[in-house]
Amino acid sequence: MTHRRGFTLIELLVVIAIIAVLISLLLPAVQQAREAARRTQCKNHLKQLGIALHNYHDTHGAFPAGYYSWGTTDGTAPATANIDPFTWDAAPGWGWGTMLLPYIDQSNVYNQFASAFPIWAPAHATAIQSKISTFLCPSVTGGDESFTVKDKSGAPLLMNGTSVVLGRSHFVASHGQESCWGECGSALTGLIFTNIYTSTTATVTIYGDASKVADGPFYRNSATRFRDITDGTSNTIFLGEHSSQLSEKTWVGVVPGAFTHPAVATPENGPDAAATLTLVHAGPSGGELDITGFPIIHPINFPTLHVGQMYSQHFGGGHVCMGDGSVRFVSENVDLLLWAELSSIGEGEVIGEF
Repeated sequence: MTHRRGFTLIELLVVIAIIAVLISLLLPAVQQAREAARRTQCKNHLKQLGIALHNYHDTHGAFPAGYYSWGTTDGTAPATANIDPFTWDAAPGWGWGTMLLPYIDQSNVYNQFASAFPIWAPAHATAIQSKISTFLCPSVTGGDESFTVKDKSGAPLLMNGTSVVLGRSHFVASHGQESCWGECGSALTGLIFTNIYTSTTATVTIYGDASKVADGPFYRNSATRFRDITDGTSNTIFLGEHSSQLSEKTWVGVVPGAFTHPAVATPENGPDAAATLTLVHAGPSGGELDITGFPIIHPINFPTLHVGQMYSQHFGGGHVCMGDGSVRFVSENVDLLLWAELSSIGEGEVIGEF
């Protein structure tokens, strides 16, 4: 009699179950390894931008502006400047990211721009949509393609009858504790917090000069130098992450009349003015209060989910680039006051460990 060798149904099911268990144990390890690789790549991109900032400073004697706008102290400008009557943002609009292109091996893109002409000039339409890997974090799931700039209502913003499409960035520059977005235009005075520990405030006259409000390294028409950073470059945040899962950011610059819209709605967020296409702040900012009436400080991944805050899809926090070019991973549970202290360049706060 011939005996056939084989598995019984029960044995086969046991083998399948064992394989399933092994796969279930292996998959998280594979996913963690992949995320670790993505996180390292994200850190490296931010490091490249930090080095580029230093090289730019060596060449020009100052860091690039958060973005460049027609300088006005009374809200007037030539018609070609396309000045926004509310924010006083105007042409040309080029941002800090564009200025760094020659320092991250993207001179071929930079040379397509005529910096005297605005971002939205027809000749720039193709180049401003460029997808540049250095400005992207591979962990972001909210998109890395170019996007159409929107107006306050969320409709496409038209400049001279044409919509504007910009290349995306997952990295943003720090405006400091304070913000100067829509209120830095026709409003002649603004409220700022003069002391983050006591929440005392003061009213300052702005007349379109964002430096009267901003206490960080980047703002409209800024020209921050190393000697201005009296808190120390190793104690000051320059750049950080912002996922397009929350809102759309660009390396290109600012378009007058544009608004950044949150992809996730909360009771404390909403669309904000054009400067938030490239810049964020830490808080507290004059007039920015939570639903209980207290000043808001929003570190990375803070649940207010402002379009003007840093936001990362890495587990537990996100990367920031300090003024000395180093890249640090900051916990989303960082002390609120410490985060505010790290965001200003010359407030004189004593920084603790982070």
